[in-house]
Amino acid sequence: MKEDINSFLTYLTVEKGFSENTIFAYRNDLYQLASFVEEEAAKRGSAASWASFNRQDMLSYLLNLKERNYAATTAARKVAAARSFFNFMVAEGNMKDNPSHNVGSPKVGRSLPKPISFSQVRRLLEQPTKLSTPEAKRDRAMLELLYASGMRVSELVSLNVSDIDIEGGYVRCFGKGHKERLIPIHERAASAVEEYVKEFRPRLTRNDTERALFLNRRGERLTRQGLWQILKGYAKSAELDKEVTPHTLRHSFATHMLSGGADLRSVQELLGHANISTTQVYTHLTTEHIRRAYEKSHPRAK
Repeated sequence: MKEDINSFLTYLTVEKGFSENTIFAYRNDLYQLASFVEEEAAKRGSAASWASFNRQDMLSYLLNLKERNYAATTAARKVAAARSFFNFMVAEGNMKDNPSHNVGSPKVGRSLPKPISFSQVRRLLEQPTKLSTPEAKRDRAMLELLYASGMRVSELVSLNVSDIDIEGGYVRCFGKGHKERLIPIHERAASAVEEYVKEFRPRLTRNDTERALFLNRRGERLTRQGLWQILKGYAKSAELDKEVTPHTLRHSFATHMLSGGADLRSVQELLGHANISTTQVYTHLTTEHIRRAYEKSHPRAK
């Protein structure tokens, strides 16, 4: 059964250009589904197969997810993965019908992004400047670049040295589906990256053929997990009163851009959102900001 899943994952990688992280999530979800099918078949004393998996089995799988107390967002993702996989199986002629057709997915409330204020961002970005080690200079360049561009953390750690154009003032990154976009970066961020690349990255390099922009102490490409740990340390030293993740800087970038007057379409392009509806979630935050300013300033609102 896993052979069919692996064929589907290959299709997503080659034909659809899905990212490594998305493929990893699909693999985990579908392998779990395969285990469920095998366990149910064993209970009935029959052979497990996708062809015999029907709508009632799909409903049983949903109940199983509920009994295991998965969050609604996680359960919805697993159902979506199953639905996509069964569509593929039907298209390939390996199944007659999609057993997830007309099976409802767990309702998921849309959670609002949680940005931090500009003053909190400033405190966070000041933390690496207190040290002069190669790692601190790298960290300053990373955090400045994250907040200047709104990139996803996976996009940031995937950058190569050749993706930065200091003189032109932009960074080239590849988002979901390997879609390329050019993002302008302000002078302060460009300066931090230039200082790191020219003076401090060579001190972290162990292999002259390494192309990665941001390196760890072993001279290898920094991982998402490594960046997360670095950020947690700086957030703690900045005494921020909320959890800060790499995505927090992306949310803050979008919110602060819109609050500063940027139009929604421009922010959509900078973030690499395929649909503007994804970007529109930030307008709620900016209108709340306007309402607070109104209530604070208007003489009749007090």
